[in-house]
Amino acid sequence: MDIRVSGHQVETGEALKTLVTERLQGIADKYFSRSISAHTTFGKGPHDNGFTCDIVMHVMQGLVLKSSNTGMEANGAFDGAANRIDKQLRRYTSRLKDRQAGAVIALAENGAYDAGYTLFQETTQEEEPADAPLIIAETRVDVPEATVSDAVMMLDLRHTNALLFRNTATGTHNMVYRRGDGTIGWVEPNRT
Repeated sequence: MDIRVSGHQVETGEALKTLVTERLQGIADKYFSRSISAHTTFGKGPHDNGFTCDIVMHVMQGLVLKSSNTGMEANGAFDGAANRIDKQLRRYTSRLKDRQAGAVIALAENGAYDAGYTLFQETTQEEEPADAPLIIAETRVDVPEATVSDAVMMLDLRHTNALLFRNTATGTHNMVYRRGDGTIGWVEPNRT
């Protein structure tokens, strides 16, 4: 796995780089043997007091984990962020195993969750909204078949605000989305 350690206005020494590399490699080997990469960035804390640590870990195609933490020492900030990554991976791997969702992992590894993105028009100035807003981008994705709980898990793993899926229990298209207060909403069409 490719592990990068960088500092934003902070000097990272060899001891810190070794700690980060060993810990992230251990986490990756524990849950996914074929992890892609991880990037850890250290920076100054709020008001130049302490340290911040941000971790972005690409576990497999379509699965990106993000974590951040602050602390008075760089090691402490990293430990908190790494513990969150470990907890996320533990939670989702057990959930995938429990629900026999090997198909979700297979789809993610094969790149089925890669979305196409087309930019139709780039706007650089403020325009008054018309009655029909201009379509700026179009995204094409495969609609996965999943249970509601698996769809919520995919929503978290993809770091998106909404996910359209085909409900395996009813066979209809449903949507889960992240509400403004942090809870998850579920939209299911009326059955007539």
